[in-house]
Amino acid sequence: MTSKRQQTMAKMTRERTVRERRARKLEKKHAAAAERKAAADGTPTEGERAFSGEAAQEEYSGVESASQAEHGLSPQSTDA
Repeated sequence: MTSKRQQTMAKMTRERTVRERRARKLEKKHAAAAERKAAADGTPTEGERAFSGEAAQEEYSGVESASQAEHGLSPQSTDA
């Protein structure tokens, strides 16, 4: 009978590295597909929203409203 040899740490590390690399590649692939789909639909991606300032404006307006509510003020419209 032959006995099984224990797997070396180097081999386990190599295999883990390959699994992690494949997982990152798959994430990139899914992100690119989502970006292509968003471009086809005409909806902005998260990166485009951040670049255009929409995300920052939404975040700022939420903070402003919370601050006003905290001080008992009614939120005022900032539309000009």
